Amino acid sequence: HEKVEPFKKRAFCFTVYQITEIQKKLTQLGSMHPGSISLQYQVCGRPGCRCQHPTEPKKHGPYGKLSYVHRGKKVCRFVRADSAQALKDRLKIYKEFRKLTDQWVKLSIECGRIEFFTNHQKKTV
Repeated sequence: HEKVEPFKKRAFCFTVYQITEIQKKLTQLGSMHPGSISLQYQVCGRPGCRCQHPTEPKKHGPYGKLSYVHRGKKVCRFVRADSAQALKDRLKIYKEFRKLTDQWVKLSIECGRIEFFTNHQKKTV
Protein backbone atom coordinates (compact mmCIF):
# COMPACT_ATOMS: atom_id res chain seq x y z
CA HIS A 1 0.00 0.00 0.00
CA GLU A 2 2.99 2.31 0.43
CA LYS A 3 3.30 2.65 -3.36
CA VAL A 4 -0.04 4.47 -3.57
CA GLU A 5 0.19 8.26 -3.87
CA PRO A 6 -1.63 10.23 -1.14
CA PHE A 7 -4.43 11.55 -3.41
CA LYS A 8 -5.19 7.98 -4.58
CA LYS A 9 -5.08 6.45 -1.12
CA ARG A 10 -8.76 7.11 -0.38
CA ALA A 11 -10.01 5.29 -3.49
CA PHE A 12 -7.55 2.48 -2.86
CA CYS A 13 -8.64 2.05 0.78
CA PHE A 14 -12.31 1.98 -0.18
CA THR A 15 -11.62 -0.68 -2.82
CA VAL A 16 -9.72 -2.79 -0.28
CA TYR A 17 -12.65 -2.37 2.14
CA GLN A 18 -15.08 -3.62 -0.55
CA ILE A 19 -12.86 -6.66 -1.15
CA THR A 20 -12.85 -7.41 2.58
CA GLU A 21 -16.66 -7.27 2.66
CA ILE A 22 -16.85 -9.70 -0.27
CA GLN A 23 -14.44 -12.06 1.48
CA LYS A 24 -16.69 -12.04 4.57
CA LYS A 25 -19.75 -12.87 2.46
CA LEU A 26 -17.88 -15.72 0.74
CA THR A 27 -17.06 -17.36 4.07
CA GLN A 28 -20.76 -17.46 4.96
CA LEU A 29 -22.09 -19.08 1.78
CA GLY A 30 -22.14 -22.77 2.72
CA SER A 31 -22.44 -25.77 0.41
CA MET A 32 -22.81 -25.07 -3.29
CA HIS A 33 -23.00 -26.87 -6.62
CA PRO A 34 -22.48 -25.63 -10.19
CA GLY A 35 -24.95 -26.24 -12.98
CA SER A 36 -28.63 -26.12 -13.76
CA ILE A 37 -31.61 -28.44 -13.53
CA SER A 38 -33.85 -29.15 -16.49
CA LEU A 39 -36.92 -31.35 -16.79
CA GLN A 40 -36.55 -34.40 -19.03
CA TYR A 41 -39.14 -36.77 -20.48
CA GLN A 42 -38.09 -40.27 -21.47
CA VAL A 43 -39.15 -42.98 -23.89
CA CYS A 44 -38.53 -46.41 -22.38
CA GLY A 45 -38.60 -48.63 -25.44
CA ARG A 46 -40.95 -51.31 -24.05
CA PRO A 47 -43.35 -52.48 -26.76
CA GLY A 48 -46.93 -51.51 -25.96
CA CYS A 49 -45.96 -48.85 -23.40
CA ARG A 50 -47.86 -45.56 -23.43
CA CYS A 51 -44.65 -43.79 -24.48
CA GLN A 52 -44.61 -45.87 -27.67
CA HIS A 53 -48.12 -44.99 -28.87
CA PRO A 54 -47.89 -44.15 -32.61
CA THR A 55 -50.15 -41.05 -32.59
CA GLU A 56 -50.39 -39.94 -28.93
CA PRO A 57 -47.21 -40.95 -27.11
CA LYS A 58 -47.08 -40.07 -23.42
CA LYS A 59 -43.45 -39.94 -22.34
CA HIS A 60 -42.34 -40.85 -18.83
CA GLY A 61 -41.44 -37.97 -16.56
CA PRO A 62 -40.74 -35.26 -15.90
CA TYR A 63 -37.41 -36.15 -14.33
CA GLY A 64 -35.01 -33.53 -13.03
CA LYS A 65 -31.63 -33.59 -14.72
CA LEU A 66 -28.60 -31.73 -13.41
CA SER A 67 -26.05 -30.56 -15.99
CA TYR A 68 -22.74 -28.86 -15.29
CA VAL A 69 -19.14 -28.59 -16.44
CA HIS A 70 -16.31 -29.11 -13.95
CA ARG A 71 -12.64 -28.95 -14.94
CA GLY A 72 -13.62 -29.08 -18.60
CA LYS A 73 -15.71 -32.22 -18.24
CA LYS A 74 -19.46 -32.12 -18.86
CA VAL A 75 -21.54 -34.01 -16.31
CA CYS A 76 -25.26 -34.88 -16.41
CA ARG A 77 -27.10 -36.66 -13.59
CA PHE A 78 -30.71 -37.40 -12.83
CA VAL A 79 -31.94 -35.84 -9.58
CA ARG A 80 -34.23 -37.62 -7.15
CA ALA A 81 -37.43 -35.67 -6.53
CA ASP A 82 -36.78 -35.60 -2.78
CA SER A 83 -33.36 -33.97 -3.37
CA ALA A 84 -34.39 -31.40 -5.98
CA GLN A 85 -35.07 -28.46 -3.65
CA ALA A 86 -31.86 -28.90 -1.65
CA LEU A 87 -29.90 -29.06 -4.90
CA LYS A 88 -31.66 -25.94 -6.23
CA ASP A 89 -30.60 -24.15 -3.04
CA ARG A 90 -26.98 -25.16 -3.65
CA LEU A 91 -27.19 -24.02 -7.28
CA LYS A 92 -28.40 -20.61 -6.08
CA ILE A 93 -25.50 -20.37 -3.62
CA TYR A 94 -23.06 -21.25 -6.41
CA LYS A 95 -24.45 -18.40 -8.53
CA GLU A 96 -23.92 -16.03 -5.61
CA PHE A 97 -20.36 -17.38 -5.22
CA ARG A 98 -19.64 -16.67 -8.89
CA LYS A 99 -21.11 -13.17 -8.62
CA LEU A 100 -19.02 -12.34 -5.54
CA THR A 101 -15.77 -13.74 -6.97
CA ASP A 102 -16.35 -11.77 -10.18
CA GLN A 103 -16.76 -8.60 -8.10
CA TRP A 104 -13.59 -9.47 -6.17
CA VAL A 105 -11.58 -9.84 -9.37
CA LYS A 106 -12.99 -6.56 -10.73
CA LEU A 107 -12.02 -4.74 -7.53
CA SER A 108 -8.57 -6.38 -7.49
CA ILE A 109 -8.00 -5.14 -11.02
CA GLU A 110 -9.01 -1.68 -9.85
CA CYS A 111 -6.49 -1.91 -6.98
CA GLY A 112 -3.80 -2.87 -9.47
CA ARG A 113 -4.75 0.02 -11.71
CA ILE A 114 -4.48 2.48 -8.81
CA GLU A 115 -1.28 0.92 -7.49
CA PHE A 116 0.64 0.25 -10.69
CA PHE A 117 -0.80 2.15 -13.64
CA THR A 118 -1.81 5.61 -12.46
CA ASN A 119 1.71 6.88 -11.76
CA HIS A 120 2.58 9.78 -13.96
CA GLN A 121 6.19 8.63 -14.08
CA LYS A 122 7.39 6.97 -17.27
CA LYS A 123 9.17 4.06 -15.56
CA THR A 124 8.65 0.59 -17.05
CA VAL A 125 9.84 -2.83 -16.04
